[in-house]
Amino acid sequence: MTQITVELGEQSYPILVEPSALERAATHLQGFANNQRLFVLTDENVGFHLLPKLKGSFAGSGIDLIIKSLPAGESSKSWRQLELVTDWLLAQGVERSDTLVALGGGVMGDLTGFAAAIVKRGCRFVQIPTSLLAQVDSSVGGKTAINSSAGKNLIGSFNQPRFVLIDPLVLNSLPDRELRAGYAEVIKYGLISDPDFFAWCEANGCEVLDRDPKALSKAIIHSVRAKALIVGEDEKELSGRRALLNLGHTFGHALEAETGFSDKLVHGEAVAAGMALAFGYSVSRGHCDPVEAERVRSHLKAVNLPYNLATASVSASGQRLVDHMMHDKKMSGGTLPFLLANGIGQSFLAKDVDLEDVAKFLDESD
Repeated sequence: MTQITVELGEQSYPILVEPSALERAATHLQGFANNQRLFVLTDENVGFHLLPKLKGSFAGSGIDLIIKSLPAGESSKSWRQLELVTDWLLAQGVERSDTLVALGGGVMGDLTGFAAAIVKRGCRFVQIPTSLLAQVDSSVGGKTAINSSAGKNLIGSFNQPRFVLIDPLVLNSLPDRELRAGYAEVIKYGLISDPDFFAWCEANGCEVLDRDPKALSKAIIHSVRAKALIVGEDEKELSGRRALLNLGHTFGHALEAETGFSDKLVHGEAVAAGMALAFGYSVSRGHCDPVEAERVRSHLKAVNLPYNLATASVSASGQRLVDHMMHDKKMSGGTLPFLLANGIGQSFLAKDVDLEDVAKFLDESD
């Protein structure tokens, strides 16, 4: 068992990483069950595999689980589903002192966290992330949002959870594709500021994806510690430190938009391709040694993640992808900051990027 704290003053909260934690969820969550109840939001796929264990944990506890299951997939991060969830909570008599539990991946965490931020002007929520991507990234830091017709995560709020419970063993039921997609976010922590960890990923990434318990736990714990530290320093991206966590996301979100936020290219796959593109663009600007960029591409290729536009199944023009970027929520004063790199572990925020130059690079990239 490993406990990590996100240090945010009065909003600080613990993250517990513990194998079989789901089977002991009642013990861990009993302090959040005001009125002897918890409101659990999950999706149909996760619910099928994991709700029996959660219910079994609470059997005989005297705590009621009030459960709502939603459709699986990115489409649930919508105005329609947010309306359905908040209407359901109100119909169930939710109070501000109640706690919502997000049992699922990043979609469920985002939707639950945003609903918790707005229903009755705010109630508590906790995260039980069930995908690798959610365990190492989206469940930590309080970013909650839904998508809109203009783009991804454009409607939302910062709303920190009260507790995050991570059980690495729940990943045994995760499809291989989803595990790989989450691994892209693990790699990211090495690329932004920790070259030794990226080297560890190069040596051990296949073991992580083979679900070796030791390698998987190390990947999760290291990633969570790295993100908790960054969030503690810059909760709302005011200093620029937290912006480093967006490495690959500006390119990646454009790729997701081009593929309709569909299963054609899931978020982690888009981030993987986006990180490779960010390193490639850094080379084109003279910031990064081509050898470093090739290491990134090679590792992504070795673990069967997209590493360019072709492997991401995107054939759009550079200008079309840049048009998607114009809706990015980081746009300020008509300019869009980009996360680029001087090398592995040396990411930086560039605020002087010409989008016409980005379009040209995309048209010429292989």
